[in-house]
Amino acid sequence: MNWDRIEGNWKQFTGGIKSQWAKLTDDQLERIAGKREQLAGTIQETYGITKEATEKQISAWQSRLKETAAPK
Repeated sequence: MNWDRIEGNWKQFTGGIKSQWAKLTDDQLERIAGKREQLAGTIQETYGITKEATEKQISAWQSRLKETAAPK
């Protein structure tokens, strides 16, 4: 699934994001507003992990979205 689609349906994806990265708050997710770079930066800061590890996690999460039906 391409990121434009995730960004366009951000509110529908936040539940899955919270399942993957439980430390992220609703306020953080609202500020991120579907922006991939902001999501990556927030995950890095919240979890104290490297940019590379963050990108791997986001890419894996995005790949799993392709395997399931996307929200309409």
